[in-house]
Amino acid sequence: MNFLSRLTTNKNAWLLLFISALSLEFTALYFQYMMELKPCVMCIYQRAAMWAIVFAGIVGYFTCSSVFGRLIAYGLWATGAIWGLLIANEHVDMQNASMAFLYGCELVPNFPQWAPLHEWLPALFRADGSCSDIDWQFLGYSMPQWMVVIYSVYTALFAVILLSRLKQSKMF
Repeated sequence: MNFLSRLTTNKNAWLLLFISALSLEFTALYFQYMMELKPCVMCIYQRAAMWAIVFAGIVGYFTCSSVFGRLIAYGLWATGAIWGLLIANEHVDMQNASMAFLYGCELVPNFPQWAPLHEWLPALFRADGSCSDIDWQFLGYSMPQWMVVIYSVYTALFAVILLSRLKQSKMF
């Protein structure tokens, strides 16, 4: 447990978090622009959640020796992982509904008015697809089902790391 607890004070662990999440973002862009799969609003929300994990890796890398910096990185990591998992689960539910064609999602992402990401960075956050469409599968899983797996891993890793930190500090 001490090894897990000390990971968050190591720049390389945060760098690994950053690289893994950024790789998934590049993969999403590959699917969008090279394979011409149009992301839906739920996909865009999941993409935004993954960016929170990317930023957690950046913040953690540069501030891993600071308790305050690690707390910000933990917050970004938890927010991205849990929010992404919830959205991915909702997206899977939309696609697996018996009358999936009746499920629709917004045509435009509903980002906060103070941060309209779809207007600032349309190449990353514009939604052109339909939430109920299953355009891609790998090993029998659709894209949202794979995202449930990915976000579950990020959430589980966060929980294990946090619990080990709390246990080492005798708070748990």
